[in-house]
Order: sequence, then structure tokens, then C-alpha cells
Amino acid sequence: MSRLPEDNSLILVCILPSIRDLEIARVLGWYRIPLRTAPKVVQVDYMAFYQTSTFGEEERWRIIRYAPVLGNELTTRAELLRDEPEHPHARDEYYKIQIGPLADLDYPILAGDWKRVTFFYTTGAMVKRAHFLRDLAVRNEEREVLWRSLRERALRTGMYHTQDFPEKLAELDPALLVMLGQLDVFKDTYKKQ
Repeated sequence: MSRLPEDNSLILVCILPSIRDLEIARVLGWYRIPLRTAPKVVQVDYMAFYQTSTFGEEERWRIIRYAPVLGNELTTRAELLRDEPEHPHARDEYYKIQIGPLADLDYPILAGDWKRVTFFYTTGAMVKRAHFLRDLAVRNEEREVLWRSLRERALRTGMYHTQDFPEKLAELDPALLVMLGQLDVFKDTYKKQ
């Protein structure tokens, strides 16, 4: 039996589009996220991997595996996948998320009605209780805990220095701006444009 994340762990649910990506995560210990579509905060405790239809009848449309996040860096797709130098996105920036060993959940979390997902945050407590992806959706008082955790990580990592770089505010989700106490600064800065 695997050791599941702590209840208060911050978890980013990610798409694992292919078996190749699973092997990269398993053998090389990293996962890639295009910067242009990345969630605002990648400094999480764990990643849970949602497997798409390419995984075949037995493993598609479910989360089976997760891994602890060890760190991240910004690089290009060409640096990550050197065998694809002519790929249309080869020069695009990507987060390379370093991860620890993959572990299996005690039981899979099935997609149910949710076949198409993008990145979303959840908690260790929710992963432990979930049977379907919809069970991972953060609601009510858990939402406040989640946003507080995201805010702390953004501030702790120095990701957002809004007083020095107000242009970064345009990239933030308004809900995160409220948590950062910067919504008024955002409105004032971009009202002038």
C-alpha cells in the first residue's frame, strides 16, 4: 500500500497525455507544462496524473498515479525533448517539474462525467476520499484553505512581486488577486490603458 499525501497537501491534477509521458515521469523524474497554459502556481506538494484515452481500456480516463514535487525550472521544449528539434513548439517555454518516484493510489479515481480536464488544484484529503474526478473539486470552506495555501506559496517563492512588476498582475486570476490583496492595484493599473 502506498503512502498517500497528507490531508493538507496541495495537489495539482495534471494531464498525462501519452504512455511516453508516463515513462518520462517514471524513468527520468520530470513532467512538462507549457508556460502559456500553465496554472499560475506550480509550487505544489504533489502532482496527480490524469490519464487520457491513449492509455487503453484498462487505464484511460482516470488517476492512478501521483508523485511528490521536488522543484521546477523554466526551459524550452527543444531542451526537454531533444529528439524533436523541429516540433512547432520547440522554442516555446516550458516548466520542467522535477518529481519523485511515482506511486499508485490505493484505488483509481475515475473520470465519470469529466472526460476532458485541464490543470486544477485539490488537496490530499480530497484525493483520499475521491472516487470520481468531480469529488476532487474544492468547494466551500475547503476553497478558502486552498486559496490561502496558493497565496502563501506565491509569496514565499517570490513568484509575484506586484509592487515592482505591476504588469504581472494582468496574468493573475482575479480570485488569486483578491487573495493577494491586489485587486485594487490591478484595477487602477489597467484602467489607465
